[in-house]
Amino acid sequence: MNPNLGQLHPYPFEKLKQLKQGITPPADKSHIALSIGEPKHATPEFIHNALTSHIDGMGKYPSTKGIPALRQAIAQWISQRFNIPSSAIDAESQILPVSGTREALFSFTQVIIDLSKQPVVIMPNPFYQIYEGAAILAGAEPYFLNTTEDTNYLPDFDSVPTEIWQRCQLIFICSPGNPTGAVISKENHQKLIALAEKYDFIIASDECYTEIYDDELNSPQGLLQTAYAMGNTAYERCIMFQSLSKRSNAPGLRSGFVAGNADILNKYFQYRTYQGCALPLPTQHASIVAWQDEEHVKENRLLYRQKFTAFIDILKDVCTINKPPASFYIWLKTSIDDVEFSQKLFAQENITVLPGSFLSRDANGVNPGKNHVRIALVAPVEECIEAANRIKNFINTLN
Repeated sequence: MNPNLGQLHPYPFEKLKQLKQGITPPADKSHIALSIGEPKHATPEFIHNALTSHIDGMGKYPSTKGIPALRQAIAQWISQRFNIPSSAIDAESQILPVSGTREALFSFTQVIIDLSKQPVVIMPNPFYQIYEGAAILAGAEPYFLNTTEDTNYLPDFDSVPTEIWQRCQLIFICSPGNPTGAVISKENHQKLIALAEKYDFIIASDECYTEIYDDELNSPQGLLQTAYAMGNTAYERCIMFQSLSKRSNAPGLRSGFVAGNADILNKYFQYRTYQGCALPLPTQHASIVAWQDEEHVKENRLLYRQKFTAFIDILKDVCTINKPPASFYIWLKTSIDDVEFSQKLFAQENITVLPGSFLSRDANGVNPGKNHVRIALVAPVEECIEAANRIKNFINTLN
């Protein structure tokens, strides 16, 4: 067995299941799950239609690189969304379809890490657990970069010691952030790209929440967008990860892509031909129509805005609660221990939220997830309003 398996932490939802074990919530209150970031809005019908109308594609082996029409649709979307000339994104060499960002973030890390050089992988803290697991199983040392209220929930790249940068082979950034919704600015992208050039590491930018944001006139900045504007037109050391799960309410489609530097992606393509994660042809055709349509994405954002407005309006008088600039999470401060808060909320109101400490590690004397809970506003509007009223009742019992 791989000895690094023993270093893996239990997945947050395993810990959450154990936390709720033995508790019987009130039977007169229906369960409301706000713990998992799984979109509950309907997947657009045209995506269903494209999937089923190409079902005969199940009789063919798909290629690892995907059909040209899919890569071209993705290239066109990148160009339009991030204000990059279409000639600056090569669909043949700078894009690879993947079966969701989760598998891609993990497998990409296995390609990058060179064990002969005491590798370090830097990641935000709190973080998406795949970052840590991928680093550990690749044999690298995780370095946790705390994102706290003092840093506006953003990574402070100036706080990283020189000796860590010197050993860094890969850094994960997540913008908009999970769980905070904080957005990395163009200026911070520029700083990080300059550091990558100086210390020769690769930036893996997890951007799966970029299409869920509050201000239609202020969409989150993308890593490739910044790189191109800096004159880094080959996207040296820059790779972005995108998915249809959140953007198009299609988590079960398992469809996304990676894009960026052609040399890096060529090595990743070589790895993927052995790994065997090619997208089925019906999935590719459904993905094409999804990337080509923006109207359903705008409607999706509108639904999330309605939920944020209603949810915050109900709770603002009993706790400190802020609307994030992007993503569909509320990163709520708790007046008591976050684990105790989550357990009691379930016991009294039959609502499941995720303790913040399940998403973070102790680093430099701080656990930035402590005394926070992550609330995913993925349920329908009426259910989110019901949840907000129950949470308000619960907080009042604490006060």
